[in-house]
Amino acid sequence: MSKKEIRSITDLPGVGPATANKLIEAGYGTLEAIAVATAQELSAAAGIPITTAQRIIKAARDALDIRFKTALEVKKERLSTRKITTGSRNLDDLLGGGIETKTITEFFGEFGSGKTQICHQLAVNVQLPEDKGGLSSEGKVAKAVYIDTEGTFRWERIENMSKRWGLDPDEVMSNIYYIRAINSDHQMAIVDELFNIVPKENIRLVIVDSVTSHFRAEYPGRENLAARQQKLNRHLHQLSRLAEIYDVAVIITNQVMAKPDVFYGDPTQAVGGHVLYHAPGVRVQLRKSRGNKRIARIVDAPHLPEGEAVFVITDYGIADPED
Repeated sequence: MSKKEIRSITDLPGVGPATANKLIEAGYGTLEAIAVATAQELSAAAGIPITTAQRIIKAARDALDIRFKTALEVKKERLSTRKITTGSRNLDDLLGGGIETKTITEFFGEFGSGKTQICHQLAVNVQLPEDKGGLSSEGKVAKAVYIDTEGTFRWERIENMSKRWGLDPDEVMSNIYYIRAINSDHQMAIVDELFNIVPKENIRLVIVDSVTSHFRAEYPGRENLAARQQKLNRHLHQLSRLAEIYDVAVIITNQVMAKPDVFYGDPTQAVGGHVLYHAPGVRVQLRKSRGNKRIARIVDAPHLPEGEAVFVITDYGIADPED
């Protein structure tokens, strides 16, 4: 069977109706989900031999063109990466044009630094047409998923931000799928479910606000640090796979803590340790300035230069300072 003929899991060799049903029930309902699974996972989920699972996975990867690529091919793919405007030209320029798809972007900072405001703004902006900085195209509205772990989501902000762009607030809100994660296991289960939901609903943006709060609360103390970091690492890899496979932008926010042993420079650092240092593709620190001004600084991004940008938080969302 040629690549073009494999369009769903039922087209894969060795996947009959009964096996397909078992795979779907276990969360492997798409070619993408199967392509990134291990043979052991698929074997256990569908009750099939390891060799059959390996054959199914290879066929799914072939169908999706997951293979060795030349550096030139990678360059062309990177140049075609789409971006979402933040609403601030200063912040967009700092980020190389906006929030990238296929990438995890982390915003971290102290309380009131603008993390959640940026999340609300992006949930609106992703719905804009491509020529206005969104990801909607060909009559299909780009949608967002908002995973709220701290109860910070406010529909009132979505309403105000929508009016700035001349959008119907009710339509905008109907294209944002909101869910409150009640603990870390639930948070991870939600992301597992997204592997089936994202391609069906044209979801182009996934937000986790904040990514670490449940993990911190459930694994306190140094004795639980290793278990917490392993679980958090799995969660970040989930999100990274989701971004890469489905060409979606993933935004995570993070809290900060003070380092008592730092006497010079900024004593705050993002929660999560080295696991968080390596997973996101772009890491941005936010801090308060005077009035409604905020300062964003690139902390880590292999393709972006270090720099800072000033933006403001207004009644109608994220914007550039007037002065």
